[in-house]
Amino acid sequence: MKRKILFLSLIILSILPASAQDITGQWNGILKVSGIQLRIVFNITKTDTGYISTMDSPDQGAKGIPVTSTTFENLKLNLAISSAGIEYEGEFKDSLFVGTFKQRGQSFPLDLSRDYIEKVKIVRLQEPVKPYPYYSEDVTFKNEKANIKIAGTLTLPAKEGNFPAVVLITGSGPQNRDEELLGHKPFLVISDYLTRNGIAVLRYDDRGIAQSEGDFKTATTADFATDVEAAITYLKTRKEINKKKIGLIGHSEGGIIAPMVASTSKDVSFIVLLAGTGIPGYQLLLLQQELIGRASGVSESDLQKSKEINSAAFNIVVKSTNTETLRNDLTNYLTEKLKESPDNQKPAGMSETDFIKLQVDQITSPWMQYFLKYDPAPALEKVKCPVLALNGEKDLQVPPKENLTAIKAALRKGGNKNVTAIELPNLNHLFQECKTGLLAEYAQIEQTFSPVALEEVTKWINLR
Repeated sequence: MKRKILFLSLIILSILPASAQDITGQWNGILKVSGIQLRIVFNITKTDTGYISTMDSPDQGAKGIPVTSTTFENLKLNLAISSAGIEYEGEFKDSLFVGTFKQRGQSFPLDLSRDYIEKVKIVRLQEPVKPYPYYSEDVTFKNEKANIKIAGTLTLPAKEGNFPAVVLITGSGPQNRDEELLGHKPFLVISDYLTRNGIAVLRYDDRGIAQSEGDFKTATTADFATDVEAAITYLKTRKEINKKKIGLIGHSEGGIIAPMVASTSKDVSFIVLLAGTGIPGYQLLLLQQELIGRASGVSESDLQKSKEINSAAFNIVVKSTNTETLRNDLTNYLTEKLKESPDNQKPAGMSETDFIKLQVDQITSPWMQYFLKYDPAPALEKVKCPVLALNGEKDLQVPPKENLTAIKAALRKGGNKNVTAIELPNLNHLFQECKTGLLAEYAQIEQTFSPVALEEVTKWINLR
């Protein structure tokens, strides 16, 4: 913005006290974390004794988060949200606050402006562009067990015909029908590729997400399995779908759900597990934390300490039968561990009570309790339909050797001989060609889903 200001005016402004600067109102910024762009908004109000403020995170659906303390002295703004371990410190320069956003020991540049800031649009070359050379229809179907409506998109090779079909099942965390994360839309890319190759695809928003009804926060993996069952029931009502050729493709947690459904349903003719798990949840998380930590440069001694602490905490969960008792047991355990090494565990700016409560809330959520206790082997042993299991060589979240070995062993134990398991070189958990497999790479990689993996899946399905 160009402004003409007299030299005398500059002198007058320079001798005014910092407190004369009006900072009330809305301040906007874009927080960039591992390639993710999150809009952050601080709303500051003047009071008789100072300032109060709230924070919004529009992209996470959060609004009006109370800020614990707000101070503005000598052109420096300091904000803190103790319950979330958030701190912001910025200096007022040229109508902006130039500063740093901190949370749980990590720091990120964040400048605040009174102007609305647009996120930079990331172009992903694999994403299909309309008009598509196939038929696409937004649909809804009902999960009768949960009494909720699920919204999704059905793509057909042509509007008329009778086609084999797959249901795409998302990984953990709230996902929309495209499994959108970190600027990528894997399920959009997968559905486009399969549909162009003669396979109908149904993908849908997780319950409670986007246009689907239900409560995501209270749902477990078993609850999500009933949504898949409802999707199959819906496909059977469509004349365009070959009812004898309906399969499931599950990514990550979806690779747990697909065998759960296939083990009890005669309507599933095949399943594809993309980074599906074959070992119990608590074992998977311990292995995941170790591999990611080591690849990130964490020392072996620190890795061992973390493993000991987490292993004991997970063991408390696995043996628990009552959530309230579990919360008390975990609170006591984590309090004791925090006393043993307070400098290494609690993030700056967060009280001990808030930190422990945050950890306990995460570990005792319905989903986490179920996941830690769940062993996928029994369901895999009951799967009789053909199975394709794919893993990336550099997957640090669902390590290929341990999980592919366990998946094959469980299927064979149940007598299933129609099993194909492939470890694809140089691919990460999202099936992107990568260097390290670390999560920080996901958003930086241009590729959304490896063409090699897409071809393997399509070729295998067509052979069925």
